[in-house]
Amino acid sequence: MVKYDYLIVGGGLYGATFAYCAHKNGKRCLVIDKRSHVGGNIYCEQVEGINVHKYGAHIFHTDDRRIWNFVNSFVDFNRYTNSPLANYQGKMYNLPFNMNTFYQMWGVVSPQEANSIIEEQKAEVISEMQAEGINAPRNLEEQALLLVGKDIYERLIKGYTEKQWGRPANQLPASIIKRIPFRLTYNNNYFNDPYQGIPKDGYTALTNNLLKDIDVQIDTNYFNNIPYFQSIAEKILFTGCIDEYFEYKFGRLDYRSLKFEHIHLDIDNYQGNAVINYNEAKYPFTRIIEHKHFEFGKQPSTIITKEYPQEYTPSDEPYYPINDEKNLKCFNKYKLLAEKDSRVIFGGRLGQYAYFDMDDTIASAILLTKKELSI
Repeated sequence: MVKYDYLIVGGGLYGATFAYCAHKNGKRCLVIDKRSHVGGNIYCEQVEGINVHKYGAHIFHTDDRRIWNFVNSFVDFNRYTNSPLANYQGKMYNLPFNMNTFYQMWGVVSPQEANSIIEEQKAEVISEMQAEGINAPRNLEEQALLLVGKDIYERLIKGYTEKQWGRPANQLPASIIKRIPFRLTYNNNYFNDPYQGIPKDGYTALTNNLLKDIDVQIDTNYFNNIPYFQSIAEKILFTGCIDEYFEYKFGRLDYRSLKFEHIHLDIDNYQGNAVINYNEAKYPFTRIIEHKHFEFGKQPSTIITKEYPQEYTPSDEPYYPINDEKNLKCFNKYKLLAEKDSRVIFGGRLGQYAYFDMDDTIASAILLTKKELSI
């Protein structure tokens, strides 16, 4: 018996935004999620007054005033500015690459000095490649060296990137890095967007408010009762893995996964910053997150999270699609198959096999609602 207009499989930001917009326009929605909570990877768990980002750091940023107003209609945001640091051989470097970074690296104080060193190192790389008969970068390592030179690449890009992707930089495609932003100003703000912050009550408050008046079932796996779920709704919005939905008809898509180690410490301040990257290979994790600093916390204790990239297996949570030629070719086969089923819509990071920032996720879900409801 059809009870709902839409079944939304996955209660992450994409599914929750679509459910809210559809419900607001008179549609009956049911959201199901196989996890014990909604919110997807932006879910926060409050521990001793600290909102712990359970699945890694998330900082909301956008240049779209409409999206900023939209999220602020559900929760209040603080003024957090993302200013990560990178630890390399015991020295701390500001990110993104800016004059503070270059001062720490070379002792230079003027933009002209910094730019001169960068251009000199880039020219050396070009000369070396030309001497070897290489006309275009063949891999990520060569691409990064051409963009920023040897010092920045070896200290702040190489080790982190190799841990993130689980393979040597000279075996990664050059296309992964299109550009490497750096500033010749003393500006540690990681993002250029004019609107930025974190919900004062954590991201869980955002998704809970989006779903406040909507039927939700957690600990519910779509694949455990497919005929039932297909029978209770006119249409399905599926935000899980598109290859899983089609029973891996064309093979499995590849992902990178992550493991998180959450540690409670009886001190009030562990590292003095919300996010610090660890670039050297001797550290198995890529970064340490200290959650209280996202909200300027004054709690007597602290919680840190070590983030470990790992190869994806079917028992792991998929995080980053690997958009190389092989996987995109496979995904396009699934995409063509999906277009033949008018009852099912595939959306979100896993359904569309793409990485989205949070503002783009929301904008995409709103756009889908307008398309579906012709509004």
